Amino acid sequence: MLNTNFEKEELEGHRTLYIGVHVPLGRRSHRRHRHHGHRHRKRSKERDSTTDDGRESPSHNTPAQRVQFLLGTEDADEEHIPHALFTELDEICLREGEDAEWKETARWLKFEEDVEDGGERWSKPYVATLSLHSLFELRSCIMNGTVMLDMRANSLEEIADMVLDQHELSGPVGPEARRRIREALLKQHHHQNHKKLANRIPIVRSFADIGKKQSEPHSMDKNGEHTYTHTASQPTNNDGKQDVSRENSAVDFSKIDLHFMKKIPPGAEASNVLVGELEFLERPVVAFVRLSPAVLLNGLAEVPITTRFLFILLGPLGKGPQYHEIGRSIATLMTDEIFHDVAYKAKDRNDLVAGIDEFLDQVTVLPPGEWDPSIRIEPPKNVPSQILESRRTTEDTVGLSCSALEAFWRVVLDIKRKAPHYISDFKDAISLQCLASFLFLYCACMSPSAIESLFGASMTGIAYSIFAGQPLTILGSTGPVLVFEKILFKFCAEYGLSYLSLRACIGLWTAFFCLLLVATDASSLVCYITRFTEEAFAALICIIFIYEALEKLLHLGTHYPINKHNNLQTLTQYSCACVEPINPSNDTLQFWEEKNITVSQVNWTMLEVKECEMFHGEFEGTACGPHGPYVPDVLFWCVVLFFSTVLMAAFLKEFKTSRYFPTKVRAIISDFAVFITILTMVLVDYALGIPSPKLQVPSKFKPTRDDRGWLINPVGPNPWWTTIITFLPALLCTILIFMDQQITAVIINRKEHKLKKGCGYHLDLFVVGVMLGVCSVMGLPWFVAATVLSISHVNSLKLESECSAPGEQPKFLGIREQRFTGLMIFTLMGCSVFMTSVLKFIPMPVLYGVFLYMGASSLRGIQFFDRLRLFGMPAKHQPDFIYLRHVPLRKVHLFTIVQLTCLVLLWVIKTSKAAIVFPMMEEHSIIAEEEGIVQVPMEGHLKCDPATVNITDEMSKGSFGNVWKNVDPSETTKKEPSAKSSSGEKRHKRRRHDKSLDRETSL
Repeated sequence: MLNTNFEKEELEGHRTLYIGVHVPLGRRSHRRHRHHGHRHRKRSKERDSTTDDGRESPSHNTPAQRVQFLLGTEDADEEHIPHALFTELDEICLREGEDAEWKETARWLKFEEDVEDGGERWSKPYVATLSLHSLFELRSCIMNGTVMLDMRANSLEEIADMVLDQHELSGPVGPEARRRIREALLKQHHHQNHKKLANRIPIVRSFADIGKKQSEPHSMDKNGEHTYTHTASQPTNNDGKQDVSRENSAVDFSKIDLHFMKKIPPGAEASNVLVGELEFLERPVVAFVRLSPAVLLNGLAEVPITTRFLFILLGPLGKGPQYHEIGRSIATLMTDEIFHDVAYKAKDRNDLVAGIDEFLDQVTVLPPGEWDPSIRIEPPKNVPSQILESRRTTEDTVGLSCSALEAFWRVVLDIKRKAPHYISDFKDAISLQCLASFLFLYCACMSPSAIESLFGASMTGIAYSIFAGQPLTILGSTGPVLVFEKILFKFCAEYGLSYLSLRACIGLWTAFFCLLLVATDASSLVCYITRFTEEAFAALICIIFIYEALEKLLHLGTHYPINKHNNLQTLTQYSCACVEPINPSNDTLQFWEEKNITVSQVNWTMLEVKECEMFHGEFEGTACGPHGPYVPDVLFWCVVLFFSTVLMAAFLKEFKTSRYFPTKVRAIISDFAVFITILTMVLVDYALGIPSPKLQVPSKFKPTRDDRGWLINPVGPNPWWTTIITFLPALLCTILIFMDQQITAVIINRKEHKLKKGCGYHLDLFVVGVMLGVCSVMGLPWFVAATVLSISHVNSLKLESECSAPGEQPKFLGIREQRFTGLMIFTLMGCSVFMTSVLKFIPMPVLYGVFLYMGASSLRGIQFFDRLRLFGMPAKHQPDFIYLRHVPLRKVHLFTIVQLTCLVLLWVIKTSKAAIVFPMMEEHSIIAEEEGIVQVPMEGHLKCDPATVNITDEMSKGSFGNVWKNVDPSETTKKEPSAKSSSGEKRHKRRRHDKSLDRETSL
């Protein structure tokens, strides 16, 4: 029985202790072990709260052990399988001279939401803080009150009758009191959304009327006591009789908040908490009811879902605030993942009490003088995962076990792995997100290109999107390959060799070596590419994107110079004219001779700028620069377009997390952020009419040079022995292709991306090798996986949960894996020849801004930059990265310095004449990282295990919110215990251990 014998002074002077309640994590389906030796028969009768049906529960030393055993059992009855819960707290509101009703005051889907007093609206979701005293009172209620598990009832009337029948066994109530208690339980329920729907009718109120309105549902009288008022938004029956058949009536969807319904997970059930004070009661009426099966009780809950649990607490007058806190306590407990499962699987009241005791063992008490209880704690953005990350098997990385001597067997395995998903690769693309993604990437891939580049990109990209194992990868011309071709071209010019023919030989040899690597299972070497190498490579490519975008912007100053020595008083005397060169160079004289130009007959002063440059004339005058006339406004306008593109794209991309517009609108704006930005900048540039440089695309489908065709002879005018000797540079080119392709593929296939359709390293390299040979014979550029474009592609296809509790951050579900976006990107690139009338309006500074945005946005998720910021940050201001709790800061800095040194070395090599050895330096960094791997011992509360930890792997987990774990490798080889208690204990320890970290860090 609830003890209410407290003096008023004791209650007023009581120093309330507040407890940080665990932030409940999302429900996860975990494997349930069935033990054939212990099967429980389906119960057909309600369990009596005062007896245990003659069954003795196994003895346990602590509540935690009892909970471990309970969670390790499995009932054959599906009714005991836990579901997601929506909990609602209703309090009975009395008003003198009028009928009473139940008024909704709070609700829990994951975090607590309260009805604001007088605000007629819901509060922001917040982490619930509970009074320690109310938790002990709740425990007393469960121990001494009525507990009815697996009750079979079809209406609220039956539930009320059965609860009162059971309650009378503990003490007589009296027929009159029983009738009035039953009437109170069957009163009308008024929900907050009813008021919102009623307020949609325009109502004009004066500020005076608003000021006179009393707070609902609690108003303080002059004595400091709580008085309960209500304003009925619906007609009520004054004689106190309600329609007792409302449970069997149809659901009135006009009274349902459909927006809130979308946030409730499918299959969720309701838990209703009914508390209040009645003037005729002398002692409290307490009942905890679990229905089996769950029943839809229309009008009881705010949303039309079946009710599984009811907690009833009705007591004498004067204890309203205590009852309210007890109701909040049981509602918050129902959102705790452990107690939630205990409530579903409990077999008697002792199990429920053990669940409360186990909860109390894990909470953290805050001293009252150190915390303001009126502060509402914001829900955390990231909550550590409760599922222990298992060590990744080699199957995900290198395929299934088979003999490496069977040629191309790995390619066959990749095809078998991807074939079942091939149709879904196109069906899954039916989404606006895919449309936004391919429009964004198409604009990002476009640049002033020759027809050979467009044709080669389109042909290779389409083939890769259709046949590759990982179609999320985007192909492009990478820096190392371009450096190789530049060196090759210079070599051919010096020795008088045909560049296209020699390049065709090297390309065919490279294609052969790539296929040889596929046949010999060399792609399995990607297992040695660790996070250390991934981050170094990705960071370098991102920095290159940012650097080259800024470099191209500054380079515009050469073509559009600025007069830095303006004299405003002599502006009227400024002029710039084309004149004949005074001392023409040999190249100019040769040009005039080849074109049969008679210098004396050329009217130099009448030539336009382009004509003057074509005839090799010179510019003369005060308005002329070293390379031509000064062009007003263009360079500054290009700078404005460049940075406006970057800022607008970043702003619109983050618009999804803003507070404006509905969720769907925000999501669409975020998905189409880059495309909207480009379209806006094009319209603004066109409206102003400033002649900024525009995108140049070939308008005819024919080779750039008239002296070449679409097929290249590998020998041509070169000596025959060049077809043999070219295998040496082809080996170097193979390393370039292999490293670029596979490192990018490893980055795309990270487990953090939660890809479900598998990878295909061998099939990817096979397709790239075949298309490289085709492009070589046709004289087209070589294309390989482009890191930044691929990362941007993956980021644009991220999936988040649409159903999330109020205050809960949307969960990352994975990537929309499909082939449509890549196929459309490269198809549209091939059709660009026929779209020149539209593409010619796109300013080049806008595309440069897109390049900078892609490089900067791809830096997100690279943990190296997070650790780099720690150098200039005091320890007290450092972010709460999980690895900082277990790894000494000096070792984190040491690891970062090593990685930074490698990055600087790679950058120096890339920008020097030795850029051709860049991929080999990447290979050496892989070997160095594997040989000199940094090992650090675990510290803190995990210090009992002396096993060492790979800092590369462990740090990579921290940035994605995973709890730091140290697993003894020997444990993974042990057999799973068959005992029921051992299974439950292991599962419980794993989940509760993570919860303890959760609760300690939440407050």
